[in-house]
Amino acid sequence: MQRPNVLLVCSDQQRPDWVSPTDVPLETPAFEALAERGTQLTEMVCPTPVCNPCRASLASGNEYDRCGVPNNEVAYPSERGTLYRRLRDEAGYHVTGTGKFDLTPEYELGLDGVPEPEWGFSDARFTPAKNDTVYRINEDDPEPRDPYTAYLADRGLLETHVRDYHRRESLTDTFPTPLPQEAYYDSWITRQAQELIGSAPADRPWFCQVNLQNPHDPWDVTEEMHDRFRNPGVEFPQPESPDGPVDPETHQEVRRNYAAMVEHLDSCLATLVETVADRGELDETVVVFCSDHGEMLGDHGQWKKDSPLSASVGVPFAIAGPDVADREAVDDPATLLDLYATVLDYAGLGDDSADSRSMRPFLMGDADPPREVVYSGLSAWRMVYDGRFKLVRGYDPDRRQGTEYEPRGIEPAEVTRLLYGREPVLYDTERGEGENVADEHPEAVDRLTERLEAIRGRPEEEGWGWVGPARREP
Repeated sequence: MQRPNVLLVCSDQQRPDWVSPTDVPLETPAFEALAERGTQLTEMVCPTPVCNPCRASLASGNEYDRCGVPNNEVAYPSERGTLYRRLRDEAGYHVTGTGKFDLTPEYELGLDGVPEPEWGFSDARFTPAKNDTVYRINEDDPEPRDPYTAYLADRGLLETHVRDYHRRESLTDTFPTPLPQEAYYDSWITRQAQELIGSAPADRPWFCQVNLQNPHDPWDVTEEMHDRFRNPGVEFPQPESPDGPVDPETHQEVRRNYAAMVEHLDSCLATLVETVADRGELDETVVVFCSDHGEMLGDHGQWKKDSPLSASVGVPFAIAGPDVADREAVDDPATLLDLYATVLDYAGLGDDSADSRSMRPFLMGDADPPREVVYSGLSAWRMVYDGRFKLVRGYDPDRRQGTEYEPRGIEPAEVTRLLYGREPVLYDTERGEGENVADEHPEAVDRLTERLEAIRGRPEEEGWGWVGPARREP
């Protein structure tokens, strides 16, 4: 088989349970179509539930402790190499990308959005996170700083957009944006991706990564999207074990906006798949849809990500294309980290030094899933999950998303103290994630702790950010 093209579409902060078919009253027909002609992995987790480190893991093929980016304030050390550079320089792919890549916290890329050459892109239109597009702009004298805000300025919409964002004071604000549908950030990113795909050369394979911005907060949907679940009104499931000052109707309002964002993302996916089909290349293209991490949406009193609970570390995932088996949804543990080795495998490359493993033999139907357990971590906590039991070390379920769990720096010695100084937390996911069952299943605690230590190395020696060779599981 010739080496396929790869279209990787990644949303930002999308829960794994908010794609259809689901009990949540929304529809994602493009995702369903992708899953129906390929494989959906329902137990996919991210290597870390925060933007920059997760995307660094994808770029490097290494787990959180070895990806080189412990938090959102650290730039990826490009001298380590990237997936994109290997595809371009070693496999001869035409490598493109658009949207939020988060390989650096400093998005001073100019109005054309072209990243540094060492990142590995043949052509690209990078943009900051949707919050950053605005908050770096002077509200009183708005000047564009990136390709998207330059587009808004040309349309006479930049000042309107900046003022709209500066009046959003609460996470639970759900009023619509004044932007028209075609000027909405993900609509614009999708058009950039269409242009990049359309201009890819026909004489060699191409790779295009499209990093969409939603359903990340703020919940700034357009007027059309705002009406989607309000006219008539649609009731959503309330959060699981909510705890906090947010009242039930506000939860409903947030979830209506979140669902509208998810459906709009799905329409973007449909447009991109159609763009590939119009080139006559759908049968020669591996198409992937995923997210970088989830969103708690008030479950267990938590919001955003940063948490080891499933709504935060879990992501939607479907893949289709040449050699990908058409099968029922698979509920074995899987990790987003393995996209690195999988894409390299399709390109005819390998990497024995990385933590990532190729899913390609499994996706073809020729092998078992590559993982018995999967991992995630952030700041003070580390998690290992075997498909039923989830062990979390260094986590205080009563404190939950306190300061130490936010994506900020933490000293290696403090990581060690919390990992081994706190009681282990074990969830039996068949019973949910509201009860620590470590005392009932000490054998699961010991077994999963051993797996966690094997993949990390001893934290008192290494801590986060250790850059040694990857450790293979026992």
